[in-house]
This record gives sequence, C-alpha cells and structure tokens, in this order.
Amino acid sequence: MRLILLWILNAVALLAVAYLLPAIHVASFGAAMLAALLLGLVNTVVRPLLLLLTLPVTLLTLGLFIFVVNGLMFWLAGTLIDGFAVGGFWPAVFGSLLYSVVSWALSSLLLSGKH
Repeated sequence: MRLILLWILNAVALLAVAYLLPAIHVASFGAAMLAALLLGLVNTVVRPLLLLLTLPVTLLTLGLFIFVVNGLMFWLAGTLIDGFAVGGFWPAVFGSLLYSVVSWALSSLLLSGKH
C-alpha cells in the first residue's frame, strides 16, 4: 500500500513540476502516473549504471555531474512517454531537481508517521 501511495505522490509531484516550469508538459494524471512509474524504473535500473560509468567525471566536478545524469534520465522519460514532454536539456535538469524536492517534501509531509 505504501508503494502505491508513493507512486501517486510522485505523480502529483510531477504535475506540480509541470505547473511550475513551462517547458515541462504533462497532459493528464494518467500520463503523470505513467511518467512517475517510468522515472522510478529508470532511476532504479539505468541511473546506477550511468553513475558508475561517469564516476571519473563526477569526481572531477565534485559531484555536480550527477545533476546532468538526473536531467538526462528525466529527459529520457519525457521522450518515451506520450503526454509527458520536456522542452530540452536545461529544463530537464531543473525539472529533475524540482521533482526531487517536491517529491521529497510530499513524502515527508504525508508519510512521516507511517512505517
């Protein structure tokens, strides 16, 4: 049950990001649910591999390259799902950062007392 609630909260966070950033478009709540699912899968499967492959660059940039990797994962999800569009690289980087913050805030506010 907690996993489904987190999935819904991530979809709501994605809708909030689309509302706050004009370069990101989410057509419906269903598209947000699908995008949140794909973002979760991509961040679970592809992101660790990319972080490992880009470790030298990440170390040279003192960890700032992780923002680039997160933006690329966000942009990838935007290209794979109809109804979820990201308007370029920099909107993807800012969108992924804002998505992380909003998702964390919603999760900590609404799920703080439940285990």
